[in-house]
Amino acid sequence: MRIISGIYGRRRFKVPSSFKARPTTDFAKENLFNVLSNLTGWDEVDALDLFAGTGSISFEMLSRGCRSVTAVEQNRTHADFILKVSRELKTDALSVIRGDVFRFLNAAEERSYDFIFADPPYSLASLPDVPRIVLEKKILRENGLFVMEHSKDHDFSTLPFFSQRRVYGAVNFSIFSNASRK
Repeated sequence: MRIISGIYGRRRFKVPSSFKARPTTDFAKENLFNVLSNLTGWDEVDALDLFAGTGSISFEMLSRGCRSVTAVEQNRTHADFILKVSRELKTDALSVIRGDVFRFLNAAEERSYDFIFADPPYSLASLPDVPRIVLEKKILRENGLFVMEHSKDHDFSTLPFFSQRRVYGAVNFSIFSNASRK
């Protein structure tokens, strides 16, 4: 796993071969963050990484200056790896919640974030529900961005706040923005 840019840029961390997570490719991650850098500034951003896996996206956001990142990951081994890397980076801006994303979302009504990223397993039966739940829970702050990683088999363009879809190889990102429209 490689952090692309920012204060931790070019740092690499060896992901154990036993991991079941499918990390976002460096190619897709770099291109996505190039797009996002034109849509948001990372300073003073509170971010949420759902289905955090290796923590690659969490660390990229921290490296680019997010004030805080909350990573939600159900798998104990994956959550422990994220905590290990966090200690190596000597950051206290990352909170790891080991638990089910859907339970977290159902209890998250008093929390809100400027940026939310979700990368559920592509085979997850309830994957199509994730954007709907995130948007209905109103945990995305005004002028916030929500990015959903998914396969080409899903089309979220009819959902509220849909902004654009980016495709990098087999990786698809649907980007939602609840910016006030004047």
